[in-house]
Amino acid sequence: MHSGETNIGQFCLLSSFSEFTVVPDISVVVVDKEYPLNRAVLASCAVPTGVGAVIHRAKVTPGSTVMVIGCGGVGVNIIQGAKLAGARMIIAVDIHDFKLEMAKELGATHVINAREQNPVRVAKGLTDGFGVDYAFEAISTPETIGQAAAATGKNGIIVIVGLTDAKVTSMPIPPMLFVLSQKTIMGTIYGDSQPQKDIPALLALYKDGKLKLDELVTRTYTLDQVNEAYNDTLQGRTIRGVIEFK
Repeated sequence: MHSGETNIGQFCLLSSFSEFTVVPDISVVVVDKEYPLNRAVLASCAVPTGVGAVIHRAKVTPGSTVMVIGCGGVGVNIIQGAKLAGARMIIAVDIHDFKLEMAKELGATHVINAREQNPVRVAKGLTDGFGVDYAFEAISTPETIGQAAAATGKNGIIVIVGLTDAKVTSMPIPPMLFVLSQKTIMGTIYGDSQPQKDIPALLALYKDGKLKLDELVTRTYTLDQVNEAYNDTLQGRTIRGVIEFK
């Protein structure tokens, strides 16, 4: 990214905050004009990451039980993915009540405020002591990864969706869980999605009313408010913020 002759650092080579971006044709996805860009943009990152983690990576089956730890921009879309997959129970975990309210609106059947209740204990209680079939971890701290592992039952699948801090080198998970309970732990990046295929498919679901995008946007910012947008995200004030170029 450049401003005149000055080189500017960029995240993941995306140039997200530049006015013009040059990309190879493989990075371009054609979007029908009927979709407003301030909504279509959501289908390019957090939505396919969340929905794809469910559909492509874990392959959640109808009638199963699911726990989602972390209900931010990615987590709420894991919830939407679980609903699309036909999960009968979707347990949302977060520490912000407004995010839990949004989780219910997007398909969660039960919510847990982790400041007030033990997520593992509640999940076990809701499943008659068996534990959930799938646990998705969208925060990526050692503690919450451990909770995801503990909340799953026999043959349970744990999916780490969030990106951990580079300094995190271990997780508090007893190895015997994977032998005695035959559990599986896996990671996913971008929900194993294929942009050329999945972005149009997600927008079609939005058009049909099966996937919610409008509700995800907590606040819209101008480009000169980018630092405020980042701070709101860090403070847990938004589900999804959108920066619009005027």
